[in-house]
Amino acid sequence: MKLIILDRDGVINYDSDQFIKNPEEWKPIPGSLEAIARLVQADYRVVVATNQSGVGRGLFDMPTLNAIHDKMHKAVALAGGRIDAIFFCPHAAEADCGCRKPRSGMLEEIATRYNINLKGVPAVGDSLRDLEPAAAMGAQPMLVLTGKGTKTQLKGGLPEGTLIYPDLAAAVAKLV
Repeated sequence: MKLIILDRDGVINYDSDQFIKNPEEWKPIPGSLEAIARLVQADYRVVVATNQSGVGRGLFDMPTLNAIHDKMHKAVALAGGRIDAIFFCPHAAEADCGCRKPRSGMLEEIATRYNINLKGVPAVGDSLRDLEPAAAMGAQPMLVLTGKGTKTQLKGGLPEGTLIYPDLAAAVAKLV
């Protein structure tokens, strides 16, 4: 099975320092939906791993998060793609949970759910906290320069072997 792990905000859709708090604020980055469709056509299973601390902070509730994800699923489907699963951490940073990236709990859950070793599995993110758990699990960290990606690259300290691409479409073009 071919699997790819994508962060959501800053990779698939535009990010916001004020959080994506409702479906109207969710706007895809040009080329990202078509990139997901290309992955599906190349027989990849596409999963999303995303911190959503806005839930834990009380900025939006679970029905709203579900509505945002429903909009994303529909937009991806209209482009000819599919997201197989969304794994998310709803906790605020101070909850000190194991599922919030940069901890690896979400990726461990993905490995368990799909009964797969994540060694070499592409994991695409725009921040260090996306790349660190990928590297810890043996996945292939891939930084995109959308979202917080350019700032992340400039800060340095990327896991060894991190691949860098302008956006999700460019990363997918190297994979398929």
